[in-house]
Amino acid sequence: MAFGLSLPQPYAEAEYSYIKGTGYNATHWTLTVRCKGCSQWHDVDGNLVSIDANASAQKFAYGLSSRLPAEPANNRSTFNVHNSFGNYRIDLTQGQNADFDELVAANLIDAHRIAPNGCLTSSKIVIAQRNLNHGIVLSHDGKTLFASSATSVFSWPYDATTMSVSENATTVLTGMDSRGHVTRTLAIPPKYPNLLLVSHGSNDNFDYGSADIATGRSCIKVFDTTTVPDDGYDYPSSGYQMGYGLRNEVGLAFDADGMLWGVENSSDELHRTIDGISVDIHTDNPADEINYLGDPSKENTDWYGYPTCYTVFNPASIADKPFTIGDQFVLEPNATFTDDTCKTRSIPPRLALPAHSAPLDASFNKNFTSMYITLHGSWNRNPSIGYKIIEVPFTKGANGFGPKAAVNSTQNWADIFWNPDVESCSTTQCFRPVSIAQDGYGRMYVTSDSGAEGEMIIIGRE
Repeated sequence: MAFGLSLPQPYAEAEYSYIKGTGYNATHWTLTVRCKGCSQWHDVDGNLVSIDANASAQKFAYGLSSRLPAEPANNRSTFNVHNSFGNYRIDLTQGQNADFDELVAANLIDAHRIAPNGCLTSSKIVIAQRNLNHGIVLSHDGKTLFASSATSVFSWPYDATTMSVSENATTVLTGMDSRGHVTRTLAIPPKYPNLLLVSHGSNDNFDYGSADIATGRSCIKVFDTTTVPDDGYDYPSSGYQMGYGLRNEVGLAFDADGMLWGVENSSDELHRTIDGISVDIHTDNPADEINYLGDPSKENTDWYGYPTCYTVFNPASIADKPFTIGDQFVLEPNATFTDDTCKTRSIPPRLALPAHSAPLDASFNKNFTSMYITLHGSWNRNPSIGYKIIEVPFTKGANGFGPKAAVNSTQNWADIFWNPDVESCSTTQCFRPVSIAQDGYGRMYVTSDSGAEGEMIIIGRE
């Protein structure tokens, strides 16, 4: 926000996020976003002013420049004065929806009964709470349901027979950041039913503040659910770490030894400084990742690189020095921090996944010989990539479980469910897998959030 001929600064009260509907085809692109907190602000005199939601001709302004910002994905980036500017008017009354309250209240937790053949026999809404997101887990005894919002985690006593909760929500923790990556992942280790793991992503594409472990972002933390304070834990200052420098570790899974693994969504729009020039390397770098995080009963304060060290997926795109797949690199090598610094300070991934494929969930099969991963698919890569489910072979060696393939291998997985013509897929087209739930037979129930209502498929072996 600016009030004169000066570089605008980010508006601290606003939250800007992409939502369903964003995508492109051969001739058009569509950008659908939510800007929360953008309808009112303080003017140069400190007075609170706002957009009139009932205006039939609300004025909006724009500025155009032929020169790119220094960092297009960073809202704090410097940029040049516009070449042209102007204004236009919109009838905001045309955007009003009579069912708005019903639509925003539609964040639901459903319960489903499953027949032996895998089909759903009955369904019931358990909780309707508008601020919930996708974080959900059931206690080992099936009697406590945990779910998250962007900022908090809640619990309810749960009755599986009636598929219902019996009391109001108890706040387990608060204090998570409401900016950037606002989904949360909840998990309970198989060997430690009293522990709750909560994954918290970055608050921006490049969240430089998260390099400080005390911020409680780009990390996974562990909390004891048997000793929850009356007003809940404070996420940044309570619990203990299971690794930080993890940009957005959405999918979590435990191997047969109870060790924790995570799949990470790495950064977008990367440029590397080569001979003083900023070179775009984002199409095939950095790799998304499979990370080993260890024993959830023991604190892990290891740093996994973000927001400084990234993982190579396509070495040919980084032309200033030889790399192999799985190596780590920095964006601006300097006298203080180089690619070699990453080797001594950062924990590298155990396997590199294609850039922008967006792994969102991970689940081992019954004998722990494979990890299944949902690749949600890219939104900023041309051609598109991901939009499938892959199977990564695992094996147990002298140091525990791990992928069969070496980190620099190009034959690391098999596609088990995918879209034809993936190059044409977008956020509104094609099957776009999100989460995996397995039943006692090893069948996988996989959700997809592409399209108006989403869908769920069942995958099993004959």
